[in-house]
Amino acid sequence: MLTPAFDLSQDPDFLTIAIRVPYARVSEFDVYFKGVDFKFYAKPYFLRRVLGVWPRGALTLPGRIIENGSEQGSYDADKGIFTIQLPKETPGQHFEGLNMLTALLAPRKSRTAKPLVEEIGTSEVSEEGVEDDDEEFDWEIEQFPYNEVSESALNPQYHYGFGDLRSGVFQRLQDEFSDVIDIKDPDFTPAAERRRKRLAAELAKFDPDHYLADFFEDEAVEQVLKYNPWWTDIGQAVKLLEESLKQKEAMLTLRLLKENIMSFSEEEKYQLRKFVNKSYLLGKRAHRQVYYSLIDILLAYCYEIRVTEGEKNVESAWNIRKLSPTLCWFETWTNVHEILVSFGRRVLCYPLYRHFKLVTKACRDTIKLLQLGKSAVLKCLLDIHKIFQESDPAYILNDLYISDYCVWIQKAKSKKLAALAEALKEVSLTKAQLGLELEELEAAALLVQEEETALKAAHSISRQQTPSTSSEASDLEESDSPTSSEIEDSDSEQEELKDSESKTVNSLQGPFIEKSSVLLVDDGGVCRKSAILRSDVSQGKPLVSSLALEGSGPLIEELGEQLKTVVQISEPEGSAAGSHGSIQDRDN
Repeated sequence: MLTPAFDLSQDPDFLTIAIRVPYARVSEFDVYFKGVDFKFYAKPYFLRRVLGVWPRGALTLPGRIIENGSEQGSYDADKGIFTIQLPKETPGQHFEGLNMLTALLAPRKSRTAKPLVEEIGTSEVSEEGVEDDDEEFDWEIEQFPYNEVSESALNPQYHYGFGDLRSGVFQRLQDEFSDVIDIKDPDFTPAAERRRKRLAAELAKFDPDHYLADFFEDEAVEQVLKYNPWWTDIGQAVKLLEESLKQKEAMLTLRLLKENIMSFSEEEKYQLRKFVNKSYLLGKRAHRQVYYSLIDILLAYCYEIRVTEGEKNVESAWNIRKLSPTLCWFETWTNVHEILVSFGRRVLCYPLYRHFKLVTKACRDTIKLLQLGKSAVLKCLLDIHKIFQESDPAYILNDLYISDYCVWIQKAKSKKLAALAEALKEVSLTKAQLGLELEELEAAALLVQEEETALKAAHSISRQQTPSTSSEASDLEESDSPTSSEIEDSDSEQEELKDSESKTVNSLQGPFIEKSSVLLVDDGGVCRKSAILRSDVSQGKPLVSSLALEGSGPLIEELGEQLKTVVQISEPEGSAAGSHGSIQDRDN
């Protein structure tokens, strides 16, 4: 027989059961309900004791259904869904836990003739399946005389897994699952040694450069901090409902609306139906460990959802199990504060984003999940189960922890989760408590940053002063160098000098005045005469007007050579002496 897909809902007066039975023989189906018992049969589907009881009446609901003629039933042939509406015996009563499908199914019976251990007087759906932590512990422990034990018994196996119910798993499978967990030989490693090795591994893994890089360049971290996961929107909606429906008569409506908000998808319902319903006999210490480990797992999950912004990837399974010491070191806890410390250390040692703000943000997200109740926590556990199931080496963690958590949380007490949220809210975590010297690292890095800033400022000031001095030097060079107007004047003078030179050369071919010849013959006044000639040339005056050529051929040639020498003398005054010497040589 197959267990069909089913879904339960309610209103103040009726309980509605929708059963999906495709390819069933609709002409032959049977429905039976009475009190807290319900059965449905349509070949090949059989739904047994959805609201039913265990043997000896162990499972009961907080309400009963009756047959009074108002019950209704319908069948949608296109969808293959039977919808059965059953009246409540007490109208207005709220049935708790109708979305916890695994807890509603009948438990698997024992294959032995008589159960060795039987749990009685419990109600899974009504949250009576776990013992009360407020009960006083019995310190009267039975004592036995000391007996010599064998050598083989001196090396006992240690327990791990959900409620410390497993042992010996990794004794044979250590090679296959060495990548899943960090602890080696967990079957023979006590809890104290596990913690010591974990702390040493975290110190060895911590990278100050990576931490400081995320501390100063936190644009990506600030982006993921702004992300709002699904529980944030649901929490705001629930808060608005609570504020608008504060009247006592509206409490039932509020509960119904909260259940509708926290509804499960079809895939999640399929997961719930696949789990085997069972009960867990946990001692007081193991029961407390289950709650503490739940916080640890939820912290890792909240970090993963935030940094990936809800888009899980191939690294999601690694992130969750690496950030949870419960999953990778089989760690046990004694209080909430040490859970936060270990989670904070691992966030700053292993994942891509290593920032203290992400630690505090994940803590707040976990508080919101616990405040929303069992449905929100169950959705997270189902998501973790799916992530691990799709990761080849990590699926073993489902068998050790997550599957049992998915079944157990459906029967847990809501008030315990609320108390756990309050305990987590009261705990404060500082950087100094992580034991990684974060404050010293940040102070040293800030000091170095201030020194670099001061050096850059001094360098920029020196660079600003250097252009000013260079500009002054350029001004001096410009003042020393001739201006464009001066250059043009000198060019014009050179052109006039060339013109005058050409005129002088041409005039030498013509007649000379006697006065000029007389003046030029005088050896003592050559420089003065040459200056006069230069001034005349610069003013554009003719050097000679007329000269008789008779009987003066050699003298004219000599005077022409001397005049050429005088005209070609350069303008700088320093060359006057050299010109004077050359003229005297020629005269001699």
